[in-house]
Amino acid sequence: MLDEGITGRLRSAFDDNFQRGLEVGAAVAVWQDGREVVSLCGGWRDSARSIPWTRDTLVLIWSATKGLSSACVLHALEKAGLDLSVCVASFWPEFSQGGKAAITAGDVLSHQSGLSALQDKTAGVLDHAAVVAALEKQPPLWRVGEGHGYGPRTFGFLADEMVRRLSGKTLGEYWRKEFGDPMGLDLWIGLPASENARVADVLSARSLQDVEPDFARAMAEPGSLTREAFSSPSGTLSPSAMNAPAMRSAALPSLGGIGSADSLAKFYAMLAGGGDWCGRQYFSTQALRMMTTRIAEGPDKTLCTPTAFSAGFMMDAMEGEARNLFGPSRSAFGHPGAGGSLAFADPENRIGFAYVMNQMEAGVLPKARALDLVKAVYNFL
Repeated sequence: MLDEGITGRLRSAFDDNFQRGLEVGAAVAVWQDGREVVSLCGGWRDSARSIPWTRDTLVLIWSATKGLSSACVLHALEKAGLDLSVCVASFWPEFSQGGKAAITAGDVLSHQSGLSALQDKTAGVLDHAAVVAALEKQPPLWRVGEGHGYGPRTFGFLADEMVRRLSGKTLGEYWRKEFGDPMGLDLWIGLPASENARVADVLSARSLQDVEPDFARAMAEPGSLTREAFSSPSGTLSPSAMNAPAMRSAALPSLGGIGSADSLAKFYAMLAGGGDWCGRQYFSTQALRMMTTRIAEGPDKTLCTPTAFSAGFMMDAMEGEARNLFGPSRSAFGHPGAGGSLAFADPENRIGFAYVMNQMEAGVLPKARALDLVKAVYNFL
């Protein structure tokens, strides 16, 4: 069990982020053994600091959405009696074009399929059909077995289409039907217009000086995989653009999830607790093993740093400098989001954790703001 000092430590670390001027508005939540242990929120929903951030405030979680999307794919695969070894083309025939017939669901979810960037520059990020058609035709940028490369934008379209082919529902619809509604989660992939008034504005990073050097160099290089991956499918996804109600309602499974820290931590608490919630078994032991088993690990062709992925979830890389993004347990899994948000499940300690905020920071992976909160949870330096 978490020790009794967690609330004080977490409150101290949370408040310190505000005192250092790192936050405008934020929330953090920790669940263990199916119950909420700590829930904190503070600051402001807007840059003018006129609207207080309250417990029912929602915010864009950027790529932390990928964890939710991956769970939907795994759930849909399991309902269809399939696992990670199935070739995607067996249930999505058009995917076989361009030499992709042998690519498996596990290859796609672990970012090994060579589809991290879209070569077709005409397909826009809001045109699902056009992006999917382009992905169907495109040959892999590398062969399976030659490493992995994170797909910041393309991953969501691949996950969405896999769910559509398996279930007949969009990924956003599937999320609400299978998880959001049954678990009472204030967490959406495609926000209803009725919820828009509760959403905090996301704010651009104040400085780019903390961007990792290797990543910064790759982003600055025209034609690099990194630059192509973060700009395709085409379309502006700046904080100001994502604050528009139309973008909030667009179901973008790579980066469009909107919700509260409480609900995000609650979802991961279900995963950390063996896939059971209130007597309903959402995932089998086999499916949970897919979430906790590293499939791809090593230098990331896109992020230019060592990363590790299970079936769609990021894990701490075992090689290189230890990051402890997901706490001290090597079986923990989850996903960060652009700007610093972070959510994960720790099955070893039966913990669900989520931190969300509106003031973005620069860089590839979460930095001190989130990591200090994780350290406070586990009481390690």
